[in-house]
Amino acid sequence: MAGKTQLETDHRRLLVGSGIRPTRQRLLVLEALAAEPNDATAQQIHAHLRDQGHSVGLATVYRTLSVLSRGAVVDALTHRPGEACYRLCAAGDHHHHLVCTDCHRVVELGECELEPWLAQLGDEHSFTVTAHTVEVAGLCADCSAS
Repeated sequence: MAGKTQLETDHRRLLVGSGIRPTRQRLLVLEALAAEPNDATAQQIHAHLRDQGHSVGLATVYRTLSVLSRGAVVDALTHRPGEACYRLCAAGDHHHHLVCTDCHRVVELGECELEPWLAQLGDEHSFTVTAHTVEVAGLCADCSAS
């Protein structure tokens, strides 16, 4: 793979390993998300790509993010009313997030001890729990100090 960066090679492997074809647009969106320390909306990703000189349409960015989210390559966060935010998470397995509602800082939480409690709740209500997500909104230390 001469001429390809290690990051692009890693992104290709991530997509292929998730059963997703590594198109140019998908790789560009992943690159933009990898550069983001927290999360980004489709509009922000589109603006970043446009600023970098890439001609990728906004509809393509939305479709790409949908594919990547369904394939569990990126996480979709809901802390901004009316618009999803996306994050390329370091933790590839099941995890949760703390999200600052002011500066949008995202902290990944690797430990999940909810399964036993959720199984108990499911049993109590004749409900089979198949999955869960947790996104905790609040203020980070920097934002709560100001």
